[in-house]
Amino acid sequence: MASTTDLRNRRSPWVRITAPRPRARLRLICLPFAGGGTSAYREWPAHLPDEVEVVAAALPGREGRIGEPALDSVDAMAAGLVDGLSGHLDRPFALFGHSMGAVVAFEVIRRLRPMGLEPVHFFASGHKAPHVRTKRTPDRHSLPDDEFVAAVERLNGIPTEILENAEFMEMILPSLRADFRAAETYAFRPGAALRCPISAYGGLDDDEVIHEEIEAWGHHTSGPFRVQMFPGDHFFVESSRRSVLDAIRPALDGYTRREETARPWPVSAPSRGP
Repeated sequence: MASTTDLRNRRSPWVRITAPRPRARLRLICLPFAGGGTSAYREWPAHLPDEVEVVAAALPGREGRIGEPALDSVDAMAAGLVDGLSGHLDRPFALFGHSMGAVVAFEVIRRLRPMGLEPVHFFASGHKAPHVRTKRTPDRHSLPDDEFVAAVERLNGIPTEILENAEFMEMILPSLRADFRAAETYAFRPGAALRCPISAYGGLDDDEVIHEEIEAWGHHTSGPFRVQMFPGDHFFVESSRRSVLDAIRPALDGYTRREETARPWPVSAPSRGP
């Protein structure tokens, strides 16, 4: 007999739950970096308490949705996720997004607020604060294929064996380019600050995003804010995965206790902002 979580997986192509925890008190919804998929979070449940169910966002154009057209704007991704995640927001939830996933998560949260929903915590990883306009590198999404692939390779986010597989690269190149177009053309629109706590994470050796740009996420919450830097480059979330998860666990600890999750859900949104 199929579990409730299995049924939720089938109902929404936008999510993948590799370790169903129907009794979990909190869901951690994880959004991918450009070119990434749900597999980036496959090992996370093993390092998080049983009270946390990891829900990986599945965007069109990759993995199980490889035959679908990829979305090339943050707004389109956020709008699709708000609808696709609707069956998974019936209990307290937190959002984690790395690189492109951080701004997509930010826009998802903004779209949920009019519905009276807001996460208990937002983890913004490997991306400058939305209002920061600095561009440390030229746009890459419009480069010729060979230059584009070389630029992606320099980020160290895609394994060499994949980059060297010409047939596979030809298959994923459209969605990879669409992701970069979405990230590089994202335009921040001022609005009310979030009420939920934000933890902003960065890599000590990241040439894409510097500490001050990570710290600027503090402008986007009226709640608690914390910056934490980890060893590694732009993909410190992989090279320092255990340290990142060690940071996430205590941030969620209070929300996984029964007395902390007894309050009514959803919650209302704050009204002030930058």
